Amino acid sequence: MASPSPILALMEAADPTMRAYGDAPEGFTEPVMVAEQFVELELEYAAIRKHAALLDQPQRGLLVVTGVDRLEFLGRMITQEMKGLEPFRWRHSFWLNRKGRIDADMRVIVLPDRVVLEMDIHAVARAKKGLDAYIITEDVTLTDATQMVHRLALHGPRAIEALASIVDETPVMGGAERGATTDRPRLHTLAQGQATTVAFGSSIITVVRDDSTGEVGLELFVPVEGALALYEALMGLAHDHDDVQSGAMGKPRPPMLRPIGWHAFNIARIEGGTALYNLDFGPSNLPHECGDEVLRSRVSFKKGCYLGQEIVARMDARGHPKVRLVALALEGPDARDEHSTPRQPVTGGPIFAPVDGKPDPNAAPIGAITSSTVSPMRSSTPVAFAMVKYAMGEPGTKLYVAAEGRMVEATVQEKMAFWQRT
Repeated sequence: MASPSPILALMEAADPTMRAYGDAPEGFTEPVMVAEQFVELELEYAAIRKHAALLDQPQRGLLVVTGVDRLEFLGRMITQEMKGLEPFRWRHSFWLNRKGRIDADMRVIVLPDRVVLEMDIHAVARAKKGLDAYIITEDVTLTDATQMVHRLALHGPRAIEALASIVDETPVMGGAERGATTDRPRLHTLAQGQATTVAFGSSIITVVRDDSTGEVGLELFVPVEGALALYEALMGLAHDHDDVQSGAMGKPRPPMLRPIGWHAFNIARIEGGTALYNLDFGPSNLPHECGDEVLRSRVSFKKGCYLGQEIVARMDARGHPKVRLVALALEGPDARDEHSTPRQPVTGGPIFAPVDGKPDPNAAPIGAITSSTVSPMRSSTPVAFAMVKYAMGEPGTKLYVAAEGRMVEATVQEKMAFWQRT
């Protein structure tokens, strides 16, 4: 199975830098290629914070769950509570294996006639195989729709305005969705945790609100045959220079929308406190090791049995895991070099506990960096996510991080988010 994005040729015409998203996923013959950067990084990042940014996401995959028993079945399988999750609502959830390790980190999106499980593309085959094994007599069918439905995203304060300008919000639904249109949220009132559907040409697009960068975030699910046309229509907004809304001195205002690559999104999602599967935690981790914010957003401690629940419950009763995911701000005297350039730690960089108030590089590391960036919204402060020993993860704890040849003091933050728009 090949894995090209349906809009890859159009993006390549803009000559972005490209990167492979890990190895080839199971069932694919090639690694998935993602755009890393189109133009100056500052311009792409500014689109997220000031306007609207369009991100291609071929690295995301999905399973579609149908059948009359779909909600009950998933309720017995995944860590999230399905009861009370009405159509056009969604929640995060883990899918665990028998040992309680995280086989997938999912958005669980309930629509009138199906449930969509959206996840990292490398987790799709494993999740489908695992869930399929537990379908005995239930009326449930799992379909890998990764190559049937393409994934785009819009991030930024004008994301809703941008999408609303090119789609029809009042499409006539068929089948099971026909009676549900009155309960479907409108784009301009779409809130975190909600989903809706809109029409673009002959395609019905599912839109999920998830503010993963601290700004408005719209996750778009479009049939693969309509993905290129949707991308082109959104890109047309990049040339929207309305004279009435021109900037100072008669200059045209900045583009309403700009395509961005992974690099700009990565900066913004770390600032927004969004940890990612296969980067900040993964299949070797237990849910409790992902930090309290991630854990509580994905695991219900009030629901009935699910796969891996015994391990989760035992860990919760025991008190804490050996390690946990935390957010670090590097603000010590060595956080910048002699030219005031921030020192950014690299992924995998070691973290040390202070010894007599000082760093000791000869001591054993107590953790490692999982993701890092220099935060524009925090005056170019280096910030990072890190997996550290549990005792070292209390908010306010001072640690030392190896960054560009120096041991830089870092502080464990109270929350994962470094910045969010209020």
